[in-house]
Amino acid sequence: MYVVYGIPNCDTIKKTLDWLNEHKISYSFHDYKKEGISMDKLKAWSKQVGWETIFNKKSTVWKELGAEAQAKVVNEKTALPVLKENTSIIKRPVIELNSKIVAVGFKEAEFKKVFMAAG
Repeated sequence: MYVVYGIPNCDTIKKTLDWLNEHKISYSFHDYKKEGISMDKLKAWSKQVGWETIFNKKSTVWKELGAEAQAKVVNEKTALPVLKENTSIIKRPVIELNSKIVAVGFKEAEFKKVFMAAG
């Protein structure tokens, strides 16, 4: 079963869940606000797609951290603790199947390739 990681009040997550439901794709939802995220999971994701892919520098929370804190995020070692403490900075959604990332972010064309091919 797919696991969708995100926060429920996010418009992109709502769009993602609507799309998955419309296409009758089974998933479970991991709510960062309630469940958090482990450092091991962040490391696994970083290894799969690179920390830059899951780190959303366009997020409001990232902008609110300020220039001094932002300047310290230069590599995986400095980025992952920021993501763990500020889960709203993680790009949404991150979708896994069997602990492997199949999608980061919502792009309908990509979703069609990933989910429709999987059948």
